[in-house]
Amino acid sequence: MNKLRLMSIYVQIVESGSITKAADKLDVSKSVVSSALKQLENELNTSLLKRTTRKQMLTSTGERFYHQCALMQEHAESAWVEASESMNTPSGRLSVTAPHALMQSIVIPALADTFNDFSDVTLNLVSDDDHVDIIQQDIDLAIRVGASGDSNLKQRKLGQFSDVLCQSKNNEVDITSCQYVAQHWQPAQIHHRELNTEQELTFVPAHSVNTIYDAIRLIERGFGIGLVPEFLLGESMAIKPVAEIEKTKPNPIYSLHPYQAHVPLTVSMAISAIEQRINTLLIDS
Repeated sequence: MNKLRLMSIYVQIVESGSITKAADKLDVSKSVVSSALKQLENELNTSLLKRTTRKQMLTSTGERFYHQCALMQEHAESAWVEASESMNTPSGRLSVTAPHALMQSIVIPALADTFNDFSDVTLNLVSDDDHVDIIQQDIDLAIRVGASGDSNLKQRKLGQFSDVLCQSKNNEVDITSCQYVAQHWQPAQIHHRELNTEQELTFVPAHSVNTIYDAIRLIERGFGIGLVPEFLLGESMAIKPVAEIEKTKPNPIYSLHPYQAHVPLTVSMAISAIEQRINTLLIDS
């Protein structure tokens, strides 16, 4: 029998007043309680109780040991209650990483609305277009475009979005001759509504930017056309879709986290809030 169990039985013996009553309260046989007391005294190499046919009395060592055991049991029960309550009330640090655009438009609004009333939750948000090592960087939750092949991570599809070819509202453009604004010099191949579905238009970058927000700023000022995620269309009143160009193929958005058995409440709440935000944005767009 482990030491914690022995100490718990000893506390019950003292508080019940007898081995028989302790056995009844613990719902075990009298022999189990007697054996536990004997094992304790043997391991401690001292007597804890003075027993007669009518009553039991604590030795001086037994009394000190009882108070220490009772205090330890109280702390253990308090820790149990606290841990149990934490499963029902969000608390602690929540570290989330996502690409800049998803972080700004989806993750931050979702988390702010969800955890605004929970002062015990501390957010640690990391905007990064590169895929960081979730486990090595101690990240609780990652929001990414595309699935992960890492079997150590739990992933769930939250929604999907397409990119839309956009132009400035102030300038009508000829898509066959206008300049294309790309991210990281990436060309684009997009279907034209009036062309055969097997045919695509290829847009070679004339300009390159580091973030989608920089691309939007250039498009707003008539500097060219460019692909914009549909969930960002509502953030700029100065751009509009190029009508004759179809949306790109959908890009799936996934949540990833390292928890296998018990997912922290903050993580599960964050995933639900982000999923709801994604669906709301895409319905509105």
